[in-house]
Amino acid sequence: MADTTLVIVESPAKAKKIAGYLGPDYTVMASVGHVRDLASKASELPESLRKEPWAKLAVDVDDRFQAYYVVHESKKKTIADLKRALKDADELLLATDEDREGEAISWHLMEVLRPKVPVKRMVFNEITPEAIREAVANPRDLDMQRVEAQETRRIVDRLYGYPVSEVLWKKIGREAKSAGRVQSVAVRLVVDRERERIAFVTASYWDLTGQFVADAGSFDARLTGVDGVRVATGNDFDQSGQLRKGAVVLLDEARATSLAEQLSGVSFTVRSVVEKPGQRQPKAPFITSTLQQEASNRLRWGSQRTMRVAQSLYENGYITYMRTDSVNLSEQAVSAARSQAAQLYGEQYVAAAPRTYASKVKNAQEAHEAIRPAGDVFRTPGEVSAELNADEFALYDLIWKRTVASQMANAQVATTTVKLGAVAADGTDAEFTASGTVVVFAGFYAALKDIVDADAADDDSRERELPRLGEGDAVVGERVTADGHATTPPSRYTEAKLVAKLEELGIGRPSTYASIMSTIVDRGYVWKKGSALVPSFTAFAVVRLLEEHFTALIDYQFTANMEEILDLISVGQADKVAQLEAFWRGGHAVGGADFPGVKPLTEDLGAIDARGIATFPIPGSDAALRVGRYGAYVERGEERANVPVDLAPDELTAQKAEQLLAEPSGDRALGTDPATGLEVVAKSGRYGPYVTEVLPEGSPKSAKPRTASLFSSMSLSTITLDDALRLLSLPRVVGTDPADGVQILAQNGRYGPYLTKDKDSRSLGSEDEIFTVTLEQALALFAQPKQRRGRGQARPPLREVGTDPTTGLAIVIKDGSWGPYVTDGVTNASLRTADDPATLSVERASDLLSERRAKEALEGPSPKKAAKRAVKKAPAKRAAATKTPARSKAVAAR
Repeated sequence: MADTTLVIVESPAKAKKIAGYLGPDYTVMASVGHVRDLASKASELPESLRKEPWAKLAVDVDDRFQAYYVVHESKKKTIADLKRALKDADELLLATDEDREGEAISWHLMEVLRPKVPVKRMVFNEITPEAIREAVANPRDLDMQRVEAQETRRIVDRLYGYPVSEVLWKKIGREAKSAGRVQSVAVRLVVDRERERIAFVTASYWDLTGQFVADAGSFDARLTGVDGVRVATGNDFDQSGQLRKGAVVLLDEARATSLAEQLSGVSFTVRSVVEKPGQRQPKAPFITSTLQQEASNRLRWGSQRTMRVAQSLYENGYITYMRTDSVNLSEQAVSAARSQAAQLYGEQYVAAAPRTYASKVKNAQEAHEAIRPAGDVFRTPGEVSAELNADEFALYDLIWKRTVASQMANAQVATTTVKLGAVAADGTDAEFTASGTVVVFAGFYAALKDIVDADAADDDSRERELPRLGEGDAVVGERVTADGHATTPPSRYTEAKLVAKLEELGIGRPSTYASIMSTIVDRGYVWKKGSALVPSFTAFAVVRLLEEHFTALIDYQFTANMEEILDLISVGQADKVAQLEAFWRGGHAVGGADFPGVKPLTEDLGAIDARGIATFPIPGSDAALRVGRYGAYVERGEERANVPVDLAPDELTAQKAEQLLAEPSGDRALGTDPATGLEVVAKSGRYGPYVTEVLPEGSPKSAKPRTASLFSSMSLSTITLDDALRLLSLPRVVGTDPADGVQILAQNGRYGPYLTKDKDSRSLGSEDEIFTVTLEQALALFAQPKQRRGRGQARPPLREVGTDPTTGLAIVIKDGSWGPYVTDGVTNASLRTADDPATLSVERASDLLSERRAKEALEGPSPKKAAKRAVKKAPAKRAAATKTPARSKAVAAR
């Protein structure tokens, strides 16, 4: 072993942890992720290449797709520090992550550092003393086939993203910020689901629910048959609201109500009792996508938050590598899970033999185990609770339980199904069904006893015991009620469900899911309504253009085939240059049909009708929806009306379009304020309709007219002068607190009505309460426990969001000097551009706060503003891009 070894990992946290295991003969440093990337513009290339036709791509498409890389300005100090450390080292160990991205980072480090000492690749799946010692003792060479695969992916993304994005800008506008090989397909999925919702026709149906009493006890049952024919349920209707083929009886309100009246108080006979034993099997250990889905279901987290917390757990030695699509566990991990299950719950709770699981992921290829607790002996959540913050503990708890449960015995259940019937007064034979399930042996449920299985859709997944009944027993329908139902459109994707769909289609990889989710939100193609992903109208225009003119690029199968090609390149079974040639100029790709090529597709734009692409008919209306340079609007002839940014596409009905068009498009004069003599007008603004005063000409620039937003119950077309004057009179003085003499005001904010008393505030239930709330009611509100607050937050909250599901603290939105932000009284986090304060969900607010806490834990709290001001530096020299022919030739010669 060399006297001094430099070990390079990706993150400072990982470097600190590993350094503690290796001792003084090792220097462990971090690259802090990628150290270089493709040049982003032609000006970053050497001057002799800047006028080449391919320069803006930073990929020489005429010379074997050579890539030109540039070291980012922010990484130059890191590179300098690594070079200095390398001078004193006798050996270099590249210990970046084991997946393709990590392999590529190691190669880029070699290219930039140009080491003159022996170089080896150090890989590990968990950060424990044993795993690190094992990795140091068994290094390997850099896997250039993996590097080739990652570089191919990066080049494909550039060859797709740059040319196609330019088409979007030209034909739709800058609202269409970008296109991407995977991001555009993800947006298409969200748009397709919204199209299904728009096309959906609601159907109504009725059934009966009965409360029955027997000698052994009472229970509920539902009507399932009428005269021997099954009663229709929501599953019997298609997308158009029509009954699918099959023998069912559809009850309307009149028939259902009549039957309910006839059957109430009637004696029923038990026609059959079927008891059936069953069992439930534990799920496989977590992979990246299932961890994100479970965190979404249980913790209401977004993908980015889940991966950020998982990264922290991995880097600090608590779990194995978190980007994986393998469900396998090592022999040591299986043994650890089985031993812990036996110790905690008893030998009978352990599966008879070690369990193995088959991957359900297409082309599962990442060379890792499933996500599990680190080490050969798992630490229980109780043992690590004092070492972890709230987020880390919540995720570790999920991972530990899932891992241990995966090696436990099946849960044994007993399901009883009872059918009972009676004949109504009109001769109708009615049959009701009740089902109950009880757990006979908990098995793996013992490890999950405090988790409600949110994935279970069937009622029999919940424990429900029926009274002991026998065939022929008499029971009384004590109360029978008619229940009306309406079919609902398919639910929108959440982040977790969209990741699951992408995985099902074979699109994307564990390392990309979280970034895909953030990209489609940050680019404005998707916004969140609660946790549901709603496509913007711009997304509709983009997807339509891509479907009609770049069909292959947005095809699900093509995108999945591209992943397969990358897999083949990573194992040396496909040639990188040949595949890039087919992708760029057209040709036959491995495992797929002939591809037309990005270059020819993006060269002829004459066939694209920009106006037609951005125009969508509104069913039942002669108006149309158009996507313009500044957003979406409704158009009919010369009439136009802006569409609110928070209006979901499936909510733009013919009725809504008429309502928007009916709103005055210009200023509407309401009259003169008798108190001031100023004219009062109603206007439509960026943040909705409002009323304001018209100041006389010659008024000083410092003069500001009174302005007030309309209540949600008001409209521009119907608001009166009296209404406007009441709004302009706000804030309203409610009264004075007799205890301290402080005045209480009622007012309306951009995000809702509220009361203020000095620096304290309370939200009101409705806008109408601004004018009706009494002093006594206001005092009662202020008497309630005050929300926890941080220092210096004098401004009243704009909106109360809810309770953070992880920390239990109340979250509010406030308006700060730099815009709206969320706070729980301890941590503050600014809202992103795509976040609407009026609709921000508690899940999203919790994610923002979690991200901020993680950043502060890494960097420390933000310094005071005065200390933030940095001396303006001279412009830095342009980064020099480098060509990579030498490596390509070396690879080709292998």
